[in-house]
Amino acid sequence: MPEERLQKLISQAGVASRRKAEELIVAGMVTVNGKTITELGTKADLASDHIKVNGKLLKAPSRLLYFAMNKPKGCVTTMDDPEGRPTVMDLVKGVKDRIFPVGRLDYQSEGLLIMTNDGDFANRITSTKNHVTKTYMVKIKGHLTQEQEEQFRQGVPVSGKRTLPAGLKLLKLADNPWYEVRLIEGRQNQIRIMFKHFGHLVEKLKRVKIGFLALGPIKAGEMRHLTPAEIGRFRKILKMDEDKNDG
Repeated sequence: MPEERLQKLISQAGVASRRKAEELIVAGMVTVNGKTITELGTKADLASDHIKVNGKLLKAPSRLLYFAMNKPKGCVTTMDDPEGRPTVMDLVKGVKDRIFPVGRLDYQSEGLLIMTNDGDFANRITSTKNHVTKTYMVKIKGHLTQEQEEQFRQGVPVSGKRTLPAGLKLLKLADNPWYEVRLIEGRQNQIRIMFKHFGHLVEKLKRVKIGFLALGPIKAGEMRHLTPAEIGRFRKILKMDEDKNDG
């Protein structure tokens, strides 16, 4: 394998984003063949070099895997949970390789979740700069006024920082209406907090699309492999092949 920059190797292994990997390197948390590395331009070969991040050996996945899961309510989108709640990892059956969830859906939310062992892919999907739209169906208590709908689209303050412009469309007019919400960012509990800003609680929240990828007929708690065509389309959108020679 050719040598590549350490931050890229760490990102591809799913340990951290490239930016976070750079911080780990500068902080002296990365070693190559027993030597602590703090220079960001340093390159290594994962096949022949002994690379450790925070004392843990970095290993390249033997094969890259990509799945679409229909996350049910009542589980958290983490590898493990200190509170002992069920996690999406409890739903993974028959996969020997270590995979992890891309992004998050909170405990009470459901719908489309990508699972993979490709860290670079995961980091690009969740990066706001790549503008991968996530689409949700949301049922709320009460109604937004037209003025509130426009404010929602333009962005609302969350934890002192305004949300990026969002898509909002009324799907079903009722006492508790359904909306379609489209976001390119994914802050924790963002949609629930945005509606709460206008005094409305979210009753149901389901993610139905990530970019072009639709949830489709996957049953709750089950998952399927992404097709080669779907993987290729994501790689093109995320410009992964354009960057393959970017050490």
